[in-house]
Order: sequence, then C-alpha cells, then structure tokens
Amino acid sequence: MRSAAGQVFALQIVIVVLLVAAAVTSLALQADRDRTREARRQSVTAAESFANAPGTAEALAGPDPTAVLQPRAELARRRAGVDFIVVMNTDGIRYTYPDPAQIGKKFVGTIEPALEGRTVVEEAGGPPLPGGDGTAVQAVVPVTGADGSVVGLVSAGITTENVTGVVRQQLPLIIGAGAAALALSTAGTWLVSRRLRRQTHGLGPEEMTQMYEHHDAVLHAVREGVLIIDADGRLLLANDEARRLLDLPADAERRHVGQLGLDGETARLLASAEPVMDAVHLAGDRLLAVNKRPTAPYGGQTGWVVTLRDTTELAAVTGRAKVSRERLALLYDAGVRIGGSLDVVRTTRELAEVAVPRFADVAVVDLLDAVVSGREPARGTRQMRRTAVSGADEAMSLYPAGELLTFLPTTPQMRALSGGRAVLEADLRSARGWQEQDPERTRALEHGLHTLISAPLRARGMLGVVTFWRRGDSPAFDEEDLSFAEELAARAAVAVDNARRFAREHAVAVTLQRSLLPRGLPEQDALDVAWRYLPAEAGVGGDWFDVLPLPGARVALVVGDVVGHGLHAAATMGRLRTAVHNFSALDLPPDELLAHVDDLVIRIDSEEHPGEDPEVDGGARVTGATCLYAIYDPVSGLCTVARAGHPGPAVLYPDGTVAHPEVPASPPLGVGGHPFETAELRLPEGSQLVLYTDGLVENRDRDLDTGLELLRSALRGQAERTPEETCRAVVDATVTTRPSDDIALLVARTRLLTPSQVAEWEVPSDPAAVAPVRAQCGAQLRAWGLEDIGFATELILSELITNAVRYGKPPIGVRLLRGRTLVCEVSDGSNTSPHLRRAASTDEGGRGLFLVAQFAQRWGTRYTPRGKIIWAEQALHGPVPEAADDTLADALLSQFDDPAF
Repeated sequence: MRSAAGQVFALQIVIVVLLVAAAVTSLALQADRDRTREARRQSVTAAESFANAPGTAEALAGPDPTAVLQPRAELARRRAGVDFIVVMNTDGIRYTYPDPAQIGKKFVGTIEPALEGRTVVEEAGGPPLPGGDGTAVQAVVPVTGADGSVVGLVSAGITTENVTGVVRQQLPLIIGAGAAALALSTAGTWLVSRRLRRQTHGLGPEEMTQMYEHHDAVLHAVREGVLIIDADGRLLLANDEARRLLDLPADAERRHVGQLGLDGETARLLASAEPVMDAVHLAGDRLLAVNKRPTAPYGGQTGWVVTLRDTTELAAVTGRAKVSRERLALLYDAGVRIGGSLDVVRTTRELAEVAVPRFADVAVVDLLDAVVSGREPARGTRQMRRTAVSGADEAMSLYPAGELLTFLPTTPQMRALSGGRAVLEADLRSARGWQEQDPERTRALEHGLHTLISAPLRARGMLGVVTFWRRGDSPAFDEEDLSFAEELAARAAVAVDNARRFAREHAVAVTLQRSLLPRGLPEQDALDVAWRYLPAEAGVGGDWFDVLPLPGARVALVVGDVVGHGLHAAATMGRLRTAVHNFSALDLPPDELLAHVDDLVIRIDSEEHPGEDPEVDGGARVTGATCLYAIYDPVSGLCTVARAGHPGPAVLYPDGTVAHPEVPASPPLGVGGHPFETAELRLPEGSQLVLYTDGLVENRDRDLDTGLELLRSALRGQAERTPEETCRAVVDATVTTRPSDDIALLVARTRLLTPSQVAEWEVPSDPAAVAPVRAQCGAQLRAWGLEDIGFATELILSELITNAVRYGKPPIGVRLLRGRTLVCEVSDGSNTSPHLRRAASTDEGGRGLFLVAQFAQRWGTRYTPRGKIIWAEQALHGPVPEAADDTLADALLSQFDDPAF
C-alpha cells in the first residue's frame, strides 16, 4: 500500500463499507416504519369490518351479547390475522376476548373519541393474548345503530412481537443485498485503482510530489513562455514568463483565450487549430516568436503547447514592428473616431483629422456632390465637392472646403475614382496629371508638398476620394503606405455611406412628419395656443400634437408619442393622428375615444403581424404608443382629461402657482384589457395648460423628477406670459443642445365665454311652446346685432325644437353661443339620433333636417349623460333669405320633386 493507487484503494474500500452499512441500517429502519404502518392498517380494517358486519349492532342490543359475538369475534380474529377482536359496550366493558376470563372486565385503551364517532389507533398494553404478551397496536371504532347513535365499540389489534416477525423475515434479504452491493463496489474500486496505478506508474505520494516540484521548478525558471491550451481553446497552464509576455490576469487558467484581455489577433492565433513555427507576432508593445504544436502525438490529451520568445530587442525587426504598431493603432483610432455623428461632412472631417499628422501632413476629402446631400450619385459624374481639409494653410493654394470641383481624367483623384484603387504619386514634380488640373495650384510645391496618395471612398458604390499629402522632411509614400491608405479609406467609406443613408432617410422622415403635423392652428374661441416640435438627434420620432375644434365652442387638445424613430415612427404617428381626428368628429368623451384608438392599435398590429411575438418584433409595432386627450369647455371652464401611458399635464394658474393635476394613469395604446379613466379640471380664465411628451422632462442624462422640477421652475410665477413666451421659456430651461428624444410641447391659455355671449331657455314638452321660444331667440339675436341671420336661425331652431318636442323626452333646452360663429343647441333627454333623409313628394314631414343642413355651415349630434344635443353652426354674417313667395326654403323643398336631384 505504499503506492498512491494502493492507498486510494484502501480508502475507497473503507468508504464503501461505511456506505453499505448505512444503507442496511436505513433499510432496517424503513422496514420498522413499514411494520407499524401495516399493523395500523390491519387493526383498523379488522375493527371496521367487524363493527359494520350484519348483526353486530343487533347483538349488542340483545340480552346476551357475549354468547352471540364471542364465536364470531374469534372466527374473524383468526381470518384477519390479528391477535384480538374485542367487542364492548359504551362503558368499555368487554363482551368478547380471546381469553374468556377477561370478558366482563374494563377495556385497556382510549375509547372517548370512538364514542363521538371517530376511529382511534394507539399502542397500548393489555391482558395476556394467545399470540403473546406485550404492547399491541390497536384500533377502536364505533358501532352505530339504525338511528346513527353509538351503541357499542369494537377494538382489533396485533402485538408488537407478531409484527416484528415480518421484519425478521426481511432481514436476510436486506443483509444479502448489502453484501452484494459491497462486492460490486469493491470490484469497481479495484478496477479504478488499477487504472490509477497505470497512470501514476506505481509511484507513491512522496515520489509524485518530488516529480511535481522538479517539473514546476523547470517550468517557471526558463526564460521562455509556455502555454498549454486544450482543444476547446481554454488555457490549462501558463508559466511565469508567459504571464509576463502576454500580461495575463492572475485567474487566467481554465478561461478561454478570448476572455484573457488579449488583442484580437493574439487571441485568434492561440485559439486557432493550425500549428505555428517561429512566427513573429506583435503582442502589445512586444514582438514575440511563437511556436505552437499539438500535444496528442506525444501521448497527452488533445490540445496545444505554445512557446513564446521575446524578440523585441532584435534591431532588424524593431523598426517594422514600430511602424506596424502605429498603423494598427491608427486604424483602431480611426474606427473609434470616424462615423459617430452620422453627418456626412463631419465624418469626412474626422477622417482628415485622424490622418494628420500620424500618416500624412495634409489630408483633403472630396465627395461626389450628390453624396453630400444624401442622394445616390449618378454614374459618370465628375463633379465633387471638397468637404474636409486638414493640415493645410492658405499659402499652399489648395482648394478650400465647400468648393465644387471637376477633376480632369488624368488627375490622381479621377484615376482613383474610376479605377477603384489607390493611386500613388511618389514625386509630384514629375506628376503631369496633377499639374494639368490647375497650373496655378502647383505653387503648393514651393511649400514642400512632394508626394501624395489618392484613395477611393467606396462602399455600396463610389462616394469620392481622400488625398493624403506629405511635405518637408517627411519620407515619400511607398507601396506599404499605399495599402494602408486603401485600408483607412475603406473603413472611412463605410462610415460616410452610413451617414449618407442616414441623411437621406432623415430627410424623407422629416418631410413626411412635417406633412403630417399641423401646419397651422384652427380658429376657435376657447384657447390661445402655442406649440413647439423639436426632432431628436438620432432622427425624426413619433411625437405629435393637435388642436381640434369641437361643437359647442369646445376644443380638444391632443399630444401623443410613438415608440421608435424614423419612417415607421412618422408613418405610425400619421395613422394615429388621423384616427384621433376621425374619432373626435364623433364627439366622444376622452376615455371612450382612447378606448377606440386602443382597439384600433390592437387590430392594426394583429393584421400586420399575425402570429408574431411582440417581444421579438416590437420595433415594427404600434403597441406602446402613448396619448393624452383633453376637452376644454369655455362655457363651464371644465377640462376633461384622459391619458394612455402618457405624462400628465401641468397647469400654470393665474396666481403663478404650478400644479400637476392627478389624472388616472392607464396603460399605453395596444395593451388592451384595461379601462381608461378621466379627470375633470376646473381651470380659471387665464390658466395655462401645458401638455408635453416625455422627451421634454426625461433623457439619458436626466431622470424624470429632475425634468419635472425644471419644468415647474420655468413655469412658476410667470402667469402673465403669453403661450408663445411660455413655450420659449420652457424649451430654454429643459431642452439640451442635442436632445436624445424628440419633443412635442403644447401650451394653451384658457378663455371663458362671458354671460352676454350665452343664452339659454327651458322648453316645455308642448308644441305650443315652440313659437314663444323662437321669438325669444329672435329677440336675443337682435340684441347681439345678428338680424341678418335671424330668419335662418329661427328656421333652424323651429325645426330642432319641434323634433325635440315630438320625438324626444324632457327636459328640453335651447342654448345660443355667440363667438366666432353662432352655435344653436337643442337638448333633450332621449338618445335617439335624427338622420337626414329624402322625403317623398307625398310625405308630410322629413324635410326639416334638410333645411337645417342647407342653412347651417355644420350640424350634428353629440351625446351627454342625460341625453343628446343637436347643434348647428352658422357664420355671424351671412346672406338673408328673400321673404318672397318663392323663398329659398321653397326652392330647396321643390328640389325633392325634381327627378334629377
């Protein structure tokens, strides 16, 4: 047992013996628990069977229960395999027992629960039994009579000694199973130990420790880096020199080489499946000679052994390594600095600034003119616009930035543009094509410019050229510089093309959105309104707003936000704005209107994306859009507001205080399954209602609470400002130079109609009341100076009041509102809506609404919680119908009989 394998074998044998002993003990304990459960089951079964047997209850009620029940109990006891079945009365006096001498004595056990109709199972001692003495598991059950009362008790049980016999029968099987498990485990342990002996070559622990120490000393003492990598690319071992050369972290072992913080080229080299021999590789600021060979042919596991030697100090290699390192660093910096703005001109400036002075002394970028504006360049065009100049001064006589150029075919720029490859002019004094472009520009030679490279900018097509110049003592460009210039131009071209495509999409999206947003504000009497829309730095978004005049001099204010940016967001915004326009024409309350829009969004998404997961394709969906809809009534001063996932409004009161009224929050549009709730705000005249999108108060650099506090500070104490001035102040206080999200801001200052502009009457439900009310309305029109529309107004009121009296329900009311227009309203308690129809020549009625439609500019129906209102709107000064026999009304009515009408 001196070898490591023998010691392991002995230890495993001890462990196996202990495990087998524990298993045998566990099985024995389990068998004991099974014994108890089986005894309880047998006792309860025997007792319940005898208690419910026919004749048991009747025998208990007989004159001699023992004579009847004792033989039955003994026969049932032998059949059931229990030690006793005892029948007793409700006082616990035995009528039966295996030992007749015990009959008539008190039963030993608990009987009170059984007297209440429950079954009792317990372990208890008792008189001697035929099966043996000792503790028995016994069950006591009630015997019930025909009326359900307990007339006696039955107890059955089995002694512990008899039940333990079952365990003794199982014990040989348990011991045999343990012995078999021990034998199998010992055999398996022996096989494992034999394999371990082969792998350790029979060495003992001390010998193995000594061998490891020698191996470790040699491995870490050599001045050559050693790495062992498995087939999956995980680092298994690294000596001290390898850690120093590659600057590996302390926990490098067992990690993939791609997770060690190495540069990409080094990680790819170590993780590749190709052997390497004496390859020179740049790792950080060191130049390493790398050898990589597989371990499998030498008996090890599949993997690789990598050796590293530091050859940085070799003079012949140092120069090339420095240049390569600088070029790699320059390419890296170019990838980081170029293209972050998505602006075409700015991207070309970044390219020129990166190249100077690390690669060239002067750099200029010329783009095809169409590319600058984001358009696709036409084939064969030679007109280019200079967009960037870096490193040049005015004395060099180079074309300035912004100038439109047309290069000759022989110039390096056009040769690079037409050929698609970089062009090198090592000596400008002998470059005729460059000098023929503009002889006066050759004065640049006097300022030291002596060599250039023109490289094409090509990505999904030709975009332009970049030209690098060197002057003074800088070495002339060579072939290696030519390859590097092409690589740098290729990387920059991708960024320029991305910026061009973004500019084109941005222009299209801006045009689309500007066409969808309101171009002007409608005339109305309720509010003074001003607005702002600011697009985001990342592009056009889906923020929108609207001001919608409603019947009864009311006005609806809408602000919404669509998720995302670009064309899809702008198009979605237009769809939602159109939907809100259409639903507002139905004069719905804010909560009902948002419910209709919510249903529309759900239907749009289900039709355009059937069966798709919203989490997978959320960017192309309408779900998630938010909206706030408010209706302001200038007669009552009430503003009814509802919102769907949108920030609540802010109110600047006439006294200068600012509040954010509580408006019940509802989920965004498209979620479905949730009701929308409204809040009523009473706004004094001169209050300013501020509606906005989340981009105003929240961005990636500022949380919501900070943005709301900035908004309150901009509004507080400035009630005398106009809405336009409020918009300007809010934008100045909250908007950054380049907002990350687009912003819509709507400020509305409230107005109230004066009592002199409103006239109301209650109308009895009697046809005779129409004429007096009409006369009172005519008098009110004359008081307002509206005699020229008095006839048309009285005609409209007559028809509407007559319809309300005839077809409606009380209460009936009439209201006139005088603002920019005259609004006539007739209300009643019914919810039936009249419809315009064509009356036949024989019909007595049916022409009233036709007359209303002809005399009014607009008319319609809106519903209220108490009924409906029929309204008609007229211009304040219109033509007066002629009071002749053939009046305008007669002419209109006569058209119904004209077949051509």
